[in-house]
Amino acid sequence: MKFQFALLAIASLALEATAFIPASSYAAPRTRLHQAAADGSSSASSSSYVAGPPYAGPAVKPILDSISSPADMKKLDIRQLKQLAHELRWEVLESVSKTGGHLSSSLGVNELTVALHYVFDMPQDDIIWDVSHQCYPHKILTGRREKMSGLRQAGGISGFCKRKESEYDSFGAGHSSTSISAAQGMSIAKSMTGASPRQNNCIAVIGDGAITGGMAYEAMNSAGYLKNRMIVILNDNGQVSLPTGTPSAGGVVPASQLSVYTSNLLVSKPFQDIRSFAKSFNKLLPEGIQDVNKRIDEYARGIVAGGTLFEELGFYYVGPVDGHDLDNLVPILEKLRDSTSSKPVLLHLKTVKGYGYPPAEQASDRMHGVGKFNLATGQQIKSSKPVAASLTSIFANALIDAATEDRRIVGITAAMPGGTGMDLFGRRFPKRTFDVGIAEQHAVTMAAGMATRGLKPFCCIYSTFMQRGYDQVVHDVAIQNLPVRMVLDRAGLVGNDGPTHHGCYDLSYLGCIPNLIIMAPSDEIELRNMIATQAAYDQGPTVCRYPRGTGYGAEKLQSLFGYELDADGNLPKAQVLPMGKGRILRGPGGFNPNQSAVRGKKRADRVAVLTIGTRLHEALVAAQEMEDLDPTLGVTVADARFLKPLDVDLVRQLADEHSVLITVEEGSIGGFGDHVLHFLSLDGALDDGKLKFRPMVIPDTYFEAASQYQQYEQAGLNSHHIRGTILRLSQRQKVPQLQDV
Repeated sequence: MKFQFALLAIASLALEATAFIPASSYAAPRTRLHQAAADGSSSASSSSYVAGPPYAGPAVKPILDSISSPADMKKLDIRQLKQLAHELRWEVLESVSKTGGHLSSSLGVNELTVALHYVFDMPQDDIIWDVSHQCYPHKILTGRREKMSGLRQAGGISGFCKRKESEYDSFGAGHSSTSISAAQGMSIAKSMTGASPRQNNCIAVIGDGAITGGMAYEAMNSAGYLKNRMIVILNDNGQVSLPTGTPSAGGVVPASQLSVYTSNLLVSKPFQDIRSFAKSFNKLLPEGIQDVNKRIDEYARGIVAGGTLFEELGFYYVGPVDGHDLDNLVPILEKLRDSTSSKPVLLHLKTVKGYGYPPAEQASDRMHGVGKFNLATGQQIKSSKPVAASLTSIFANALIDAATEDRRIVGITAAMPGGTGMDLFGRRFPKRTFDVGIAEQHAVTMAAGMATRGLKPFCCIYSTFMQRGYDQVVHDVAIQNLPVRMVLDRAGLVGNDGPTHHGCYDLSYLGCIPNLIIMAPSDEIELRNMIATQAAYDQGPTVCRYPRGTGYGAEKLQSLFGYELDADGNLPKAQVLPMGKGRILRGPGGFNPNQSAVRGKKRADRVAVLTIGTRLHEALVAAQEMEDLDPTLGVTVADARFLKPLDVDLVRQLADEHSVLITVEEGSIGGFGDHVLHFLSLDGALDDGKLKFRPMVIPDTYFEAASQYQQYEQAGLNSHHIRGTILRLSQRQKVPQLQDV
């Protein structure tokens, strides 16, 4: 009886499968590509070996020079496509070596990009690049080659896909796991507006890191259920985290059981070429069921194995396929393009991140994100000036110090161990380091679960990526008042990655949540102190947000901030801060107490600048410049330290003693300045009209790629902007009236 049911299931599957390929496609057509292959052209993927060092690309790029849009590629044969891929790879290398950017992800999809633009017809067809940091070859082939010199620079092109930049950028990105949902939406829209299957090609290219994000599974579940025509290309390079291989509780393997699963598929199944691919299609056709015993054996094995995960989700699985082999990749994509089926397809490619450039293939991070580098050697070009330690490393070492004294401290990262400092923590405490893959929601709630049982979890996520775990912060952490320690790197404006990566909104989106303690360090000493404060606080959840960049170094810490360090300039031992208490760093006359009696004798001549975060540096510079300009003016600069709980005593003191109060923050509207203004209003400090208040925030707009300094210049938050605000409010500079403008 079971055998009969199996036969019925086999027949049902076979009948369903006949709808996937039209009769006209039963035999693989002999295109000019196949003809060229038959003439003896070799696979582009036979070896990634490049002689060197020194490494160098072709002196001329005649085929690439002939391509101004994907339409120009249609005339090429297979040999020329391979040559184009070779020239394109070196164009990417040469460009990124001069600007910096995301290198290895682009090298890994080089052949795939060529194949996609050859087979499909953009912009009628849609190609959606998940995250889209691998889009450099795509940009070059779609008319932006001459703009690559401005990649990720002020006034230049983005390092990600942007719809407003090109009609060939079907969907913008920067965060992961969004491509399948977007492709499904496009497919539905096309089908509902009358597009034929041949006119409805929506391709999502997603990596084995991005597919660990829960949103990708939500989309696959939906697409399989609704049977939306689409192609999902899984770019499987074994690089789930950045970098992959960081010691953690899961070992040094990729932080994903799905990666193990797809790796097993790669091991257990040989690469498919066009012949085996065509044969697998034929097996789904009625003619392919002639050998009944063979079919029963094949399907019985499939029933026992349960099929692939992707097939269980309703996708037709194709693969694994060598993602660098144009001989097979192009005709496989052609058959998928020409199918009349509405069933979604998952094409599983095996690629090498950094393919074709040995320094990238051999680097621990595969040269994922690089600055300018020497193309001949792969060595990144370092600044000749001594640079202070990065704030990320300072945080990591502060956490290591705390964890050395407290075995309950653990660290969590969502596939970003290098960016968050968890790689350093993992080397010291591998069993207390947890990389959950690209799964911020899971990371936050897992931390909440740990906190219920007495652990002290530090959940370390970029500010921009914490947006993806917002409900979990509210529902699983704050409402239950669980002592989860959230550490948000990349707060404020981040520079060349642009608007998708700015951490401008955390003070606003977290500041409205009850039970949260929120702090922001002004310098590296304060960062260490705040990590110690988080470690010591068990009464509820805490947040520490800090920016991308380096510390200030011993000289500036002493001369500008007024710290007293030892003779060697070593940072002092971290101290637990009093909760919700800020500090005044300088009074009128700076650090000289005798000057306070001379400057600002009248309240009208006293100005207070209250900052949170690293704009304190700019405020201190502005205060000194202002006092140098005017001997009667006295400028007080204070560091709030905490958004919540707000130091109302400090705010009240500054409001009572000064005629002008300015707040400065590296955050959007709705953050620190609004909290201060709300308190002042409720406290009656504004009722008599004697206090002028101005919040200085990141304006309500998106800031494109540029250096951090340039972005803060655009935002009006550098020292001369603070100086200008002081001049206007203290009536030392005339403010233009409307009729004067």
